[in-house]
Amino acid sequence: MNRIHLISLGCPKNLVDSERMRGILKENGYDFVAQSTRADLIIVNTCGFITPAKEESIEVVLKAVQAKETGRCQGLIMAGCLAERYREELALEIPEVDLFLGLKDVSRIVEYCDLLLGKKRQIKPSTRRSLLTPAHTAYLRIADGCDNHCSYCAIPAIRGPFRSRKMESILEEAKDLASAGVKELNIIAQDTTAYGLDIYGRPRLEELIKALSEIGKIRWLRLLYAHPAHISPSMFSLWHEVPKLCPYLDMPIQHISNPILKLMNRKVSKEGVVSLMESLRKAVSDLTLRTSIIVGFPGESEAHFEELLDFVAQARFDRLGAFVYSREEDTPAARLPDQVPEEVKSERLDRLMRLQQQISRQRNEALIGQEVEVLIDQKAEDKYIGRSPADAPEIDGRVIISLSKQAGSSNIQPPATKDIKAGEFYQARITGATEYDLLGKI
Repeated sequence: MNRIHLISLGCPKNLVDSERMRGILKENGYDFVAQSTRADLIIVNTCGFITPAKEESIEVVLKAVQAKETGRCQGLIMAGCLAERYREELALEIPEVDLFLGLKDVSRIVEYCDLLLGKKRQIKPSTRRSLLTPAHTAYLRIADGCDNHCSYCAIPAIRGPFRSRKMESILEEAKDLASAGVKELNIIAQDTTAYGLDIYGRPRLEELIKALSEIGKIRWLRLLYAHPAHISPSMFSLWHEVPKLCPYLDMPIQHISNPILKLMNRKVSKEGVVSLMESLRKAVSDLTLRTSIIVGFPGESEAHFEELLDFVAQARFDRLGAFVYSREEDTPAARLPDQVPEEVKSERLDRLMRLQQQISRQRNEALIGQEVEVLIDQKAEDKYIGRSPADAPEIDGRVIISLSKQAGSSNIQPPATKDIKAGEFYQARITGATEYDLLGKI
């Protein structure tokens, strides 16, 4: 009785928690199975960020309840942000869940699993993660929690204040990952640009990135979740000084209209964002700039939204993700007047994403004929799926490598199929484009 079915939901920060649980469970003799009906225990690591994520988490847990009732499962554990935030309410609503695991209890997962299965033994401590990503890529979480207190966000209430990890601990983990075959590290936190401020008295992200680049087996570093209020001009030279740092920056702006930014408590202005983007693109000419935007925030008028559309049309972000405002209880924004109707939110999201699709397609088509470096993630039928330095895993587009001849590419002789391997880097010539993906030949 040592089989576990683990379901991980939500963001990469949550995925790291799942990998930590998986690592310590494996160290203590637990195996993992893909089918819930074959599991002795089911663990669902939930997300509680916004309403759709909560609904998905509840739906998955209820399916796990069914699997528990029809299979060999002896226990169901609900972990993650949703369990942390609504433990008492969920215990009443879903009594079939045997244990609700808080975020601070992740390191005690073996103890709880043993308890449910009636095991008594000495537990082996472990800090090694068991990756749920492809073996050549991993997320590196450098901090947890958040001090920004954006008015729409419940993360500070769920995960607590911003807490940087010591640099020595991060580097040790990165070396372990590299030794296990990881070649790409995607640096994450709720606010990566605030790294070090709490424990060192000053930001130390630049020093950390330079130290990570010295790990020989790491080929790509990528920076995610950079708050625009905390990006300093001294960072601009990083992309020139650290060749391993992909020319890529994930910088969520959330909106551009000053009245909405103020209501969001974003601590930036439209003028500041515009100036920052101009400086970044001037300093790093090949920079891929990704952002995220919230539409339908309380008080967002049609004029505010049109201002946002005009800005996106001019800014021409390389990557853009958007979602409708979710009214989260116990957040300041939930108490604001002028809540936007759901149908208006949906209509605005559609207009924004249709605009971004046009921009994305134009940007991708401009790459046809160029050569890019590609990291192959997997084979899919007669194709290989990879990513360029401009593509973060899971959230951005892909480079789809065809093994068959394509019109206009007869001068490109692809290597034998057996010579192409997942986790390896290749040069590819771009032969076609869609809104989000590129087509190419090795």
